[in-house]
Amino acid sequence: MKYVVYAGGILLLTLGIALTIQSNLGASPFDALLVGLSLNVGLSVGSWEIILACVLICGNALLSKQKPEVLGLLTAFITGLGIDLWLFLLQNWAPFEMWYSKLCCFGIGLIIIGVGTSAYLHTNFAPIPIDRLTLIIQKLVKTNLFLARTLIYFTFLLAAMLLNGPIGVGTLLTVFLGGVLFNFFMPITKRALDCILTNSRISQNHTKEHKRSIT
Repeated sequence: MKYVVYAGGILLLTLGIALTIQSNLGASPFDALLVGLSLNVGLSVGSWEIILACVLICGNALLSKQKPEVLGLLTAFITGLGIDLWLFLLQNWAPFEMWYSKLCCFGIGLIIIGVGTSAYLHTNFAPIPIDRLTLIIQKLVKTNLFLARTLIYFTFLLAAMLLNGPIGVGTLLTVFLGGVLFNFFMPITKRALDCILTNSRISQNHTKEHKRSIT
């Protein structure tokens, strides 16, 4: 069941990222950096997700003074494929011309990102390097997830600006609201995950006891 939640979280996360990019209001600083690299250097947005993941894994290992989390590449690889897949599926979707439709698309995407990220992180299985960096910064600076996430967003925002990535009002909203939503959904998804896993264990134990009684 844990891996089902993990896969579902990644699926939601990549859908949310694709929606924010598709809204044309400006992607998150990290995603804007990915798009900027794709436009200026080449390769797909998802490919740059994987490449930067390798760099962040090495950086996280140095900051945490631990071995590199190689499994993080698995999540980055799945996330990269998911982003490219959702962008492909959404490219022929009705374009958003009115500002309120763009804002609605972006807002839904931002919320989905918060839910998906917090859900898969609670499985504690192969976190995306940037999400692991958020947790590392939180511990090093001894602050909350909101400030840690915001600090990272500002850093990538500067890099995205240098590469002329899709920066707009949505980018600023992500900087100020991304950490808030992440911090908000973490305890909610933890309670939901604990409930799901508890019910799953009870069901498994009940099934085993039933089989024993039959034999």
